[in-house]
Amino acid sequence: MMTTPAILFVCLGNICRSPLAEAAFREAAARAGLDSTADSAGTADYHVGKPPDPRSIATAARHGIDITHYRGRQLTAADFDRFDWIVGMDRSNMRNIEHLRPANSRAKVTMLMDLVPGREGAEVADPWYGGEDNFAYTWEDVSRGAEALVALLRQGGH
Repeated sequence: MMTTPAILFVCLGNICRSPLAEAAFREAAARAGLDSTADSAGTADYHVGKPPDPRSIATAARHGIDITHYRGRQLTAADFDRFDWIVGMDRSNMRNIEHLRPANSRAKVTMLMDLVPGREGAEVADPWYGGEDNFAYTWEDVSRGAEALVALLRQGGH
């Protein structure tokens, strides 16, 4: 019997990429019938307690997902034992995650696009400084990553 996997998606501020990745994963997991837990966090404390960027909210809404209740939080050392997977959006996030990672933590740590065949090493670009198109590209990437992670978990890659 498989335990319920717990996934934490991490970007810098937790208002653009990681909330969208969390939303895409929740949607993909629900479609696949995968019982799971998901959350998101940032490596910086810029937006703790704040809702996602309005452009992220609009992007998720275009896909039928409401993320208005999400609130920013910062990655903590305790997260490495609370979650099975900690999934970063880019190399800078990965460095920050590894810097905080306690010795002997149980979480598997990976960059999201490393889970997508043919996209290994690719980063989910930060859409913060761009327009709506950037958020659409971010949604495409996080959706692909979410689908790949759900497929891996369904195959027992817990």
